[in-house]
Amino acid sequence: MIKIIFCLRRAAHMTQQEFQQYWHEKHAPLVREVAPILGIRRYVQSHAFQHPGLQPAIVARKGEVEPYDGVAELWYDSVEALLALGSDENVRRAGRTLLEDERKFIDLASSPLFYSIEREIIADSDRPDRSS
Repeated sequence: MIKIIFCLRRAAHMTQQEFQQYWHEKHAPLVREVAPILGIRRYVQSHAFQHPGLQPAIVARKGEVEPYDGVAELWYDSVEALLALGSDENVRRAGRTLLEDERKFIDLASSPLFYSIEREIIADSDRPDRSS
């Protein structure tokens, strides 16, 4: 499987809370609706938050950059499956629907995306049973 990762920054007219609420309550149902058309196997939203106790780790890594408001991850069966979608008019229509909605709440010019292949190192199933 391959994954598209979208690093999202909110539109200038929105607070982080407004952005995350719209993304979860309005945009997510649209993605769910068109997922079968677009071949999306899995969709996860990761909403950014800040906590003063966690800030030292960011500072220690010198990782202070303009923050993202969230990260969206979409899984597909393969590169070939993703490429094959491009010739279908229903796919193009569904993609346009999502993009039109994204323009309402995402600063698209500041929200890069990239493709990845996961290499799981530690799985939840690898964790020792803590009940003993």
